[in-house]
Amino acid sequence: MTGAGAPIIDSDQHLYESRTTWLDHVDPAMRDDALRLEDDDLGYAWVRWRDRRLGLADVQLPGDTVRIGRHRQRQRAGEPSEYSYDELLPDDYWEPKARTRRLDELGLDEAVLFPNFGLLWERMLSESLPALTANMTAWNRWTVTVAAEGAGRLHPVGHLTLRDPQWLDAELDRLAAGGVRLAMIAPALVDGRPLSHPDHDAIWSSFVDHGVTPVFHVADQPRVFGDGWYTDLGDSFVPTIESVFIWAPPALAVTDLIANGTLAKHPDLRVGIVELSSIWVPMYLLMLDGGIDFTATLNGQRLAELDLRPSDYFRRQVRVSAFSYEQPERLRAKSDDLYMCCSDYPHSEGTATPMPDYEKMSSTPGADPGLFGGNVSFLLGAA
Repeated sequence: MTGAGAPIIDSDQHLYESRTTWLDHVDPAMRDDALRLEDDDLGYAWVRWRDRRLGLADVQLPGDTVRIGRHRQRQRAGEPSEYSYDELLPDDYWEPKARTRRLDELGLDEAVLFPNFGLLWERMLSESLPALTANMTAWNRWTVTVAAEGAGRLHPVGHLTLRDPQWLDAELDRLAAGGVRLAMIAPALVDGRPLSHPDHDAIWSSFVDHGVTPVFHVADQPRVFGDGWYTDLGDSFVPTIESVFIWAPPALAVTDLIANGTLAKHPDLRVGIVELSSIWVPMYLLMLDGGIDFTATLNGQRLAELDLRPSDYFRRQVRVSAFSYEQPERLRAKSDDLYMCCSDYPHSEGTATPMPDYEKMSSTPGADPGLFGGNVSFLLGAA
């Protein structure tokens, strides 16, 4: 244990899928729908589904976003790739035991591991629910192996959709039995229904009963804004509108769950918000209380009867990752102990020096145990 007391837990790292992760773990009948990584004639690796390219497979380096943009410019220009994907990819990017060794170098005891390429394809595969769930299942099977090899230090995150409740319940069985305590879901409508819809009550109960916490994370998922707002080129990595309003989908989703009484109805349901920024939270909590109070008075009725202030449900059940540059100590003073440290390792917008980064912002494990592990443990069900 690197810390002087409770373990230091990074709430946001990523584990690269191998070229055959999906094929190795997909149901045999769905092999034709398994995602794969394949190189083109110029040496660029792509995430592919059937005969479609879903996204360029970059080898990212912490702090070097410029290099990703140059890589994509070269590809558009028809120039050969500057590197071989397999030769550049470090072992700790994809191999669980190598990642545990890397944690020691980063000054961390444990880490939450989200998928890497799994952030690219959910919206595009949504046209085929069988293909969507088959590839999610393949990843979920892999997470069980990662959890076992991580020996308590690695906390892989499952990948789920709420569109098929029977499949979802089976996946929660799988994750819970394998010691996986977190699962990424989209902060979006589910086939046109809000997350708070009465038809979803059994789903939220199942999350609680299985001890698995749903987590929102930045990804290409069903959109909360109309498609007309997206004016980037079709092969853009991250749409500009989503980067500017990165906080909007989770804020919308949590507002729905609070205002319509879902968190009140399921007090043991916990929700994580990761890599979707945190500086919005203090202002949001004020708007949440004010907006619900105002509309209840104006309309003469509430969406649901709440025993607590709306913001108190957020404080009771939601935790949010905060990068060091967002100054989590100041955020905590304005809103409460809600935040979790994160490195986003090994992504380019992340860092390979998380502990020094937080120390520069006057955040240390001794002074802020919630930030450096306690709030992640809350989501993991250990606190």
